[in-house]
Amino acid sequence: MRTYSFLLLRQSGPHRHVPRDGLAAQCLSVLRGAAVSGLLMALAALLPHSPLFAAPASKSVVVIPVNGAIGPASADFIVRGLARAAHDHAQLAVIQLDTPGGLDTSMRQIIKAILASPVPVAAFIAPGGARAASAGTYIVYASHIAAMAPGTNLGAATPVQLGLGSAAPQQPGALPAAGGGKAASSPGAASEPGALDTQSTEIRKQVHDAAAYIRGLAQLRGRNQVWAERAVREAVSLSAREALDQHVVDLIARDVPDLLHQLDGRTVNTIAGDQHLATNGAPVVTLEPDWRSRFLAVIADPNVALILMMIGVYGLFFEFANPGFVLPGVAGAISLLVGLFALQLLPVNFVGLGLIFLGIAFLIAEVYLPTFGTLGFGGIIAFVIGALMLIDTDVPGYGVPVPLIVSLTVFSALFIFTVSSVAMRARRRPVVTGSEAMLGSVGIVLDDSVVSPDGSATNQAWARVHGERWRVTSAEPLATGCEVRVTGRRGLLLTVVPLARHPSPQGEHS
Repeated sequence: MRTYSFLLLRQSGPHRHVPRDGLAAQCLSVLRGAAVSGLLMALAALLPHSPLFAAPASKSVVVIPVNGAIGPASADFIVRGLARAAHDHAQLAVIQLDTPGGLDTSMRQIIKAILASPVPVAAFIAPGGARAASAGTYIVYASHIAAMAPGTNLGAATPVQLGLGSAAPQQPGALPAAGGGKAASSPGAASEPGALDTQSTEIRKQVHDAAAYIRGLAQLRGRNQVWAERAVREAVSLSAREALDQHVVDLIARDVPDLLHQLDGRTVNTIAGDQHLATNGAPVVTLEPDWRSRFLAVIADPNVALILMMIGVYGLFFEFANPGFVLPGVAGAISLLVGLFALQLLPVNFVGLGLIFLGIAFLIAEVYLPTFGTLGFGGIIAFVIGALMLIDTDVPGYGVPVPLIVSLTVFSALFIFTVSSVAMRARRRPVVTGSEAMLGSVGIVLDDSVVSPDGSATNQAWARVHGERWRVTSAEPLATGCEVRVTGRRGLLLTVVPLARHPSPQGEHS
């Protein structure tokens, strides 16, 4: 618009000379420019209210695929995906789930984002063969719309105790059932005397809390509360058809296009009010994890976190044993910090973490202390136990395989002993530079010694040591060509003692 106005001013300015025979053409050009400028100004005034900008965003459907355990990475990805759907005014957000479960804190973070979303959220367990177990069941219950693909299942939502000293979680069917084998729907029906006698108070609290949580979600969305509580207390599961028949999910769809076709015309209530869905033929935007989500997913893997922590410890140990290398210290510090950050995101047992560091300390101390393998053997045992306890293996998707622990243990022992032995051998080597390197050196006397002029009972002569001529002094007479060993140094004067060897026939060594 400004460009057109500038051109018009240039063409119609008072100092521009216009020939008489071209006046009509010039006026026509000015009128055309004015018409174009007016049209552009009118369009600019209409753009904020035009459906051209709002239509693609308001009619789009955002698909957020989630595969694997529910953790900090997946929670961050889902929360930011829902935020983008709300920002783009999408009409529906589809969380495509395939998860064995995950961490309670990450699950609750996702559910909070779903409940606060002004955009309707559909949890879709897909493709065929997928599941939404444990934490995934809660997410399905929290969503505005719940759907499953044929051949999928959900359930087994019993919470798992983290850490040491916990009793085993309640087994399916251990709770007395009411009404023909089904758990009672009332909150207090499951707390009969003796029902949880074998469980600790802490596990009892967790189970009751989880049951109340999923029961509240079921009440909010109008879904089957009885089965939701059974999924928590008895760890039961359902197939897609069973879930539809028991009013756990709203529909069964083959894929996302089929899901959108079935949802077309529905009205969904959100915190922003009733939202009418027109999803039939709507554009689908599938979100892919960005670098942040991929980075969190990589370092939040328990195996990667354990390896990073080991690399960090090895790098710092090598740097402290051999100061000045710099690279091992820098790489070790970065790896250790990233590894500790990853452990912060994981269900870490801090006793296991302490045992790992204690085991590494024992392995290092074995090199410097005469314990004849006691500390080394104890360090290996502490490392193995700590690695087994570090990540709770009962949490789905967050176990550390035993072969990896064995491999890291063997590698750690070999690395520590190898590096330490090399460092100790280097420490025992004689000094090869500086004034200290002269002590113990062997030289050749270049001339016969003479008594020192100061009257002391020492003999002085010239000798070649390390390829250089030095003034030497000795308590014994020195002959040309005899070998001497340096025992001290005072400035430029070396104190030597003759070696019990025959003089060299050449008189000196080159």
